[in-house]
Amino acid sequence: MQYIWLLFAAALVGFDRVTKLIVTENMELKQTINLIKFGDTEVLNFYYCLNDGAAFSKLSGQRWFLIAVTSVLIIGFLYGVLSKRLKHPVQVAAASLIIGGGIGNLIDRIFNDGFVVDFIDFRLINFPVFNVADICAVVGAAIFAISVIVFEVRDIKAQKKKAENTENDNGKD
Repeated sequence: MQYIWLLFAAALVGFDRVTKLIVTENMELKQTINLIKFGDTEVLNFYYCLNDGAAFSKLSGQRWFLIAVTSVLIIGFLYGVLSKRLKHPVQVAAASLIIGGGIGNLIDRIFNDGFVVDFIDFRLINFPVFNVADICAVVGAAIFAISVIVFEVRDIKAQKKKAENTENDNGKD
């Protein structure tokens, strides 16, 4: 089953690469194409830009650090999936999103002089311009974090129930 999720991650990398190729081949750098507008309010645009940092341009200019951190995370999640340490399907799915998103942006950083192609510009809130790989990584990280919390709470409740049952059984002697 884990191999299907890794194929899914590979498909996400492919989709990310195709969207970035479409943008770079059909738009000029810093060009905006309006997609959704209500009156004078722009909601969603394609805005072709390059980012050499992480979200909100944090760590700008730290190409090798970002490559190293991304690589370590990808390797860690790949290990978790392939070794079956990540057992729950929700966590494996989340890991595949993180792997796919990480590889998509890692390819940019390595082969595009440290720059990642961003183009999705959601303007209703002050949000950075992002890409498909970013969506995958962020959604995957959120799902993974929530699943860890849910499973931890579930384990704590099960341990308490087991302890209560043990106390009740010991009290019957």
